Amino acid sequence: MDVIRAFLKEHICGKKAGSLYLSGAPGTGKTACLSRILQDLKKEVKGFKTIMLNCMSLRSAQAVFPAIAQEIGPEEICRAAGKDLMRKLEKHLTTEKGPMIVLVLDEMDQLDSKGQDVLYTLFEWPWLNNSRLVLIGIANTLDLTDRILPRLEARENCKPQLLNFPPYTRNQIATILQDRLSQVSRDQVLDSAAVQFCARKVSAVSGDIRKALDVCRRAIEIVETDVKSQTILKPLSAGESQSPSEAPVPKRVGLAHISQVISEVDGNRVTLNQDKTQDSLPLQQKILVCSLLLLTQRLKIKEVTLGKLHEAYSSICRKQQVAAVDQSECLCLSGLLESRGILGLKKNKESRLTKVSLKIEEKEIEHVLKGKALIGNILATGLP
Repeated sequence: MDVIRAFLKEHICGKKAGSLYLSGAPGTGKTACLSRILQDLKKEVKGFKTIMLNCMSLRSAQAVFPAIAQEIGPEEICRAAGKDLMRKLEKHLTTEKGPMIVLVLDEMDQLDSKGQDVLYTLFEWPWLNNSRLVLIGIANTLDLTDRILPRLEARENCKPQLLNFPPYTRNQIATILQDRLSQVSRDQVLDSAAVQFCARKVSAVSGDIRKALDVCRRAIEIVETDVKSQTILKPLSAGESQSPSEAPVPKRVGLAHISQVISEVDGNRVTLNQDKTQDSLPLQQKILVCSLLLLTQRLKIKEVTLGKLHEAYSSICRKQQVAAVDQSECLCLSGLLESRGILGLKKNKESRLTKVSLKIEEKEIEHVLKGKALIGNILATGLP
């Protein structure tokens, strides 16, 4: 965080264009750290504009330029297209008047295109005369700049500053989990052994802190459901007293619960009983699972593209008069369902071409989702 903060202060306060490339595996804090620093800097430093784009939501690599134009603002730029758009964007970025522009491109490896023209153009912008651009690229690939941008090497100072986020270690994951727990409750919600076990398993596979947090949340949901399903005490008659041993005892998350969740996620299976699913799957995720089930049944294929799935999901939402999420949010929902082992995803540079498939038995899903009236209705009536 100190390296990023120093880089931004130097370039914003010194009105000096430049570029920084943050790499590291998913869930190692790249976007979270940068967002926090930019938030803090807005209070300290005046005279800069931030544009944040997630490249996963773009239809193609070339679509990044219209997306930047929309954020930059002037109507004449937004209306332009092709080479005219590029010329106007470059002119805007190199006019001496105006604030420094911090352009953050998350999932930047999605801009990997034929000939690498898009990435070359973006990384060369900060080195134009009088440029006001501070470019920050974020991606999982450590060697993106070496592998696909050798042309930058040939130019003095053109190569971005590099910063790698290593995966979290077992001790770091355990510390973060304990810290989160101490913020919410003085009671110990998770056993120390459960925290250590989760940290050890996640650090061995990916070092992804989001996965560790998701595993703990899911384990807490399981225990919460168990507690709710405990028998409710019968009403007391006059003069009767209730012994403490009869009261439902709040349970803690133990090693067995964490182990159950990890085997569900890693084994790509989810134990779906009706109560758990209703407690833990939000409505939009249920509708998405229904849409995928109906679509694969109709087309008689195992996997479909995200674009097709989003069309089916949107038409079901319209018919049921439920507000639908857009395609990029649909990808996020699919990612959440993937982390639970319900869906499988094969990522593609163009998010609409991402392949989505069911990872659990159709009968199991149908049995579970029929529980809710709306979902039962969707499954009964089928695709519009």
